[in-house]
Amino acid sequence: MSVREPPCLSLAIARLTAAGTENFATWVIQSPLPGGYVHYDTIWSKTLTQKWLAWQEMFSLQSEPYIPVAHKNGINSLEPLNLPISSPKENYGGRLMQEWGISLWQWVFDESIRQSFAQSRGVAMGQNKPLRLRLEIRDPNLIPLPWEIMQPEVGKQSISLDPQILFSRTTSNVDPLAPQQSGDSLNILLVLGQEESLPNQRQISSDARSSSAGALQLETEVAALVEAIEEGARTAAAMQSSAFRVSASIRTLVQPTPAQLINSLDTGMYNVLFYAGHGVPAPDGGLLFLGTNSIINGTELAQVLVRNRVILAVFNACWGAQPVLMGQQTIERSSLAEVLIHHGVPAVLGMRDSIADGEALSFIGAFTKALAQRMPIDRAVQVARQQLLTLYKFNQPAWTLPILYMHPQYDGELIRSIEEGITQLPTTIPSLDREDIPVAYLRSLEGNDKIWRIYGGVMRVGRHPENDLVLQERWVGRRHAEIICRETSSVPERHYTYFLKDFSRFGTLVCSDGEWQKIHHQEVPLASGVQLKFGSPYGQVLEFAIEKS
Repeated sequence: MSVREPPCLSLAIARLTAAGTENFATWVIQSPLPGGYVHYDTIWSKTLTQKWLAWQEMFSLQSEPYIPVAHKNGINSLEPLNLPISSPKENYGGRLMQEWGISLWQWVFDESIRQSFAQSRGVAMGQNKPLRLRLEIRDPNLIPLPWEIMQPEVGKQSISLDPQILFSRTTSNVDPLAPQQSGDSLNILLVLGQEESLPNQRQISSDARSSSAGALQLETEVAALVEAIEEGARTAAAMQSSAFRVSASIRTLVQPTPAQLINSLDTGMYNVLFYAGHGVPAPDGGLLFLGTNSIINGTELAQVLVRNRVILAVFNACWGAQPVLMGQQTIERSSLAEVLIHHGVPAVLGMRDSIADGEALSFIGAFTKALAQRMPIDRAVQVARQQLLTLYKFNQPAWTLPILYMHPQYDGELIRSIEEGITQLPTTIPSLDREDIPVAYLRSLEGNDKIWRIYGGVMRVGRHPENDLVLQERWVGRRHAEIICRETSSVPERHYTYFLKDFSRFGTLVCSDGEWQKIHHQEVPLASGVQLKFGSPYGQVLEFAIEKS
């Protein structure tokens, strides 16, 4: 495990089997702790099925309820779910969402798993990192359930919304992950598929459309999707220093043939595939209807994505994260997401159920913005999910729809992190005894004439006494930032350059040409005359200056 990668806790439902009138699931857990493998059995009760049926009746668009397990005498023997009413004004949808989320949590996090989860969170908190939690559902009958809504108790956040947890689904039946190389740009291939289902095919739309024919308004949809992606990238760019902005390029294919799609992937340099259109589940990962008589299946798509090192595949279609149901039997590892992960695609994002146009566009914009801010994919999904929750509220299903699968060997990085980019700068720190290092200092602009010289080309700034410059302000971190002089051979006329590197919780404000800009966990070059505030706009103003030789 790399230093910057969060601790990872893996849960797996090994199997779900009937035993008399009850159904038992065997769980397997692997944690970052020594001896972190735990096995135990738990019962899927009739009460859980009651709550699941009530949840589907309220939130699912499917015509028939989905039953994950068989009970004696069938579902007709189950009593209706009656939630206690604490006040006439209490929202039934919200209570149902909460009740089902708590029930799923209690079923999963029981006995030793709850203890291991708590210990793993402690390890993560000790490292000041989130806990990366991956759920593997080996029994296909349980895949359609909304595991993302699990929450420990009333008043606590759901597992997929908790900022201290990076939640995704995974599968252990995978080909090895090819070496991945994150970059500094989003290179997106946007594919718009068939506008109508072919005759006699089950139509599964990517959203709840009002058109009676169910036709995709392709031109409008292309424009809306491109605008959502570009707006997300623009918003992220406006928040970042120009040195660390992520560029975004989009190429659009409308109803391509399989050959055209494959050629575009083979000849381009894409790290993201985005597909919006019709499709149906099938044992080989589903069928994508690219156009009239133009179909590609999940296995075929997986091979070309892996060959071209596409890191993330996004499907704005409700079947992408669902297994195939053949008669009464659910086929194991048959969903599009699982098939792509199985063949070595690092990350796949699909939808659990139909998602409306406005919801999808809101999610895509927020997701792109988060990626362009160099967040790992699982963090970006969490941020975009929170956006759906804010816009459409907890008692609506929108925030529960995105389903992220990640390869068990993948660390989630699509765009190179700031820390990684810093370590790869083509610069070297000069020796401390070099006499030609430009002399620099920080000077207070608060009227007290205080000056702090930067000796040896390095100054550590923070609240802790061990720093070179100690600032006893509550918004200044213990180890807030460093000012470092580096030898920059790529700039002959300026043999050395000073850089400010921020490590803090609240960031550092940098003012150049009268404009203040916040940097956070970034590194920026410093020019003589730049003003700094550490941690807060209300902090004291310091000026960085280089003495003239």
